[in-house]
Order: sequence, then C-alpha cells, then structure tokens
Amino acid sequence: MLFRPIRLIVLLTVAFAAGVLFERKQVGEACVQAQGTYVGGVCREAKDV
Repeated sequence: MLFRPIRLIVLLTVAFAAGVLFERKQVGEACVQAQGTYVGGVCREAKDV
C-alpha cells in the first residue's frame, strides 16, 4: 500500500536527474561547437554564430 507512492517519488527523481544530465550534455556540446569552453555550468569564450 505504501509502495506505490514511494515508487512514484523514486521514478520522478530518476527522471528529473536524467533530464538535468541530458540538458547539461546538450548545452556543453553546443558550447564546444561555438568554440567555447564549458566550465562550471557556464559557457565561456564562445563565438556568436
């Protein structure tokens, strides 16, 4: 009876973490394509395209 709410919270947490990691990877790749460096969650020295 208590298993379903706990399972829901765990699955939502895993899905959120996966989404955050996916987004960070996408931003990092876009930064590299713009000839910048992705350090500490910030894209530095990227050229505008």
